[in-house]
Amino acid sequence: MNGVHDMGGMQAFGPIDREADEPVFHADWEKRVFALFFGGFAGGFFNVDMFRAEIERMPGHEYLRSSYYEHWLHAIEALLIRGGAVTDAELQAKIAELRAAGRKAAH
Repeated sequence: MNGVHDMGGMQAFGPIDREADEPVFHADWEKRVFALFFGGFAGGFFNVDMFRAEIERMPGHEYLRSSYYEHWLHAIEALLIRGGAVTDAELQAKIAELRAAGRKAAH
C-alpha cells in the first residue's frame, strides 16, 4: 500500500524528532481514549482489524494533522456509532456539554 497511513520508510519527510523521556500519555484525555479502546474491544463493538481499518478511512489531511490518540478516538467514535453503543446525536451532545464545562472551568 502507498497511502498516507502507510508512510513508514518513505523518503523526504525529514528526521523524526524524538522527545527525551517521552511519556506514554501527554494528556489525561489520551489515557481515557486508551481505556475506551479496551472497553469497546471487550464489549464486542469492534476488533483490532476493524479498528485499524477505521483509522485508515480517515481523510489524509485529517490524519496528517492529528495526533496518534486522535486517530484512535476517530476510530472508536465511528465504531461505537456503527455498533449501536451510542448515536451520533448523543455523541455530539456530550461533546458540546464537555466543551461548555471546559470553558466555564477556564474562566
